[in-house]
Formats: sequence, C-alpha cells, structure tokens
Amino acid sequence: MNFSVSSAFVPVDQLAPIAVAADELGYRSMSVPDHVVDLETLSTPYPYTEDGSRRWNVSAPWPDPWVLIGALAAVTKQLRFYTAVYVAPMRNPFLVAKAVATAAALSGNRVALGIGTGWCAEEFALMEQPFRGRGKRADEALELIARLWEPGWTEFHGEFYSCPRLRMEPTPTQRIPILVGGVSDAALARAARHDGWIGDLCTIDEATALAGKVHGLRAAAGREGDFGILQALTDALVPADFERAARGGVTEVITKPWAYYYGPDCPLEKKLDGLARFANDILRPLGS
Repeated sequence: MNFSVSSAFVPVDQLAPIAVAADELGYRSMSVPDHVVDLETLSTPYPYTEDGSRRWNVSAPWPDPWVLIGALAAVTKQLRFYTAVYVAPMRNPFLVAKAVATAAALSGNRVALGIGTGWCAEEFALMEQPFRGRGKRADEALELIARLWEPGWTEFHGEFYSCPRLRMEPTPTQRIPILVGGVSDAALARAARHDGWIGDLCTIDEATALAGKVHGLRAAAGREGDFGILQALTDALVPADFERAARGGVTEVITKPWAYYYGPDCPLEKKLDGLARFANDILRPLGS
C-alpha cells in the first residue's frame, strides 16, 4: 500500500515544505488538482455532490499543475507527482505532451499524467475547446501524446488532431504512466485501457467494488500488467482499514494526513506534524 499527499486547496507557499517533508517521511507521491479558473456563476452542476455545488471555497488556489510539479521536483529526491486530474481535452495535446515530457526530464521521470474529461462547460468555452465530444477527443489526444513521447520522428493523422513528421524534445527516457480519473462507465473503461484509475471520495467497500469493475474491464479487453487503483477513502482510520482496502485492490491512498489530527485547514506547522504522525501511525505499521 502506497500513500499520496493531496495538494488540493493547500496555500501555494506551503506546498514546497510539505513536499520536502513527504519525501523524507516515505510517502510515495503528491497529487496535484487542476482548474484554470473558478467562475462565480455556473450553469453546469458539479457532478460529485448531491446538490451540484462545488466542494471548495472560491478563494482556493489552483496553481498550474506542471509549473508546480517542476518546482516541487527540484526540492525533492524520490517523491513522485501526478495530476488528479488534468482536464486534457480542454488543452491542445501538443502543449500537454510538451509540458509533461519537460516535467519528466526535470524530475528524473517522477511524473505520471492523470487525466479527466472535465465537467465544466463554461471553462471549456473560455479555453476555446468544444465541450461536446470531449471523451472521444481525450482518447485520441492520449494516443497522440504517447506517440509524441516516443523518440525519433512522429507523424499522426486522426479525426481531431494531425501532424506531419516532427520531433518533440526532450523525449522521456522512461515511459510516463497515464492514469484516468472519474467514476462514470466511460471513465472506468478509459482507465482500463491505460495504467491506472483515480477515484473520487468513497468508502472502502465502494472502492473495492469499483476496483473489481475496472479489473473486469481490463480482463475483458485482454489488458495485463501492473495497474494502479488510487483512491481517497472516507472510512479508513487505522492500519487494519488500509490493509482491508489493499486486499480490495486499492494500491495507493490519496489523503491529507494532517486532517486526521488537526483538520484540513490547519497551519503549516500542524500539517508537517500531521505528516510525521501519520507516517508513524500508518505508513510504518504497514511497511509503506
């Protein structure tokens, strides 16, 4: 069982010391969320709450994920980074490929691209990208991005994106994992075709059921090899809970360790103490 530290809604000036502490304490990863803007008024309901309202305060920070990952990679040695999740079809895939490959080069291949298809139609409009058909565009964009990360010349001709023979440097020296977030059937099927699935807040039993569903989709598609199930668990409190989640298929838990002791919005010194306490209370007993 591995553990990711969530950077969501944490003040930007606290992220570097948190990353350094997580690196030293043995956490595997830091997850980085993504939005370009937060609009005051939306007609699109947020899909992960019952009433469609957003989970965060409008003053919450949304630093650019790949700028942030580059900066945090510079002050850490082993900590990995992934986006949870980057709204890929809202961007030009050539720019996505370039940003991620550069982050991989700067970090020593400590990055993964976690993508989602997005939920906010107004944000897509601001980015001048169509909201409809974003799933099909995401699938093709991921194919193109993987090709752009290969060494040598690339030529691509798809339904949405095309390019003549070209090279994009720097080329990653290791394969960059692609993770897919979301709980819809389409998201689970997309995840099954790649390297891992990033879930939403749920219980251990719910995570186990979804993990089984994704693995069933992988088996049906003839997919083999390592596959990650990265999940934020709402009812895991003690080592035995996390062991049960691991038996249910969860490979990495996304968490804010300080929230167990001081709440999610505590001062930096409490966050750092919470990271250390969680490492002693949970990571060490589990051998993580």
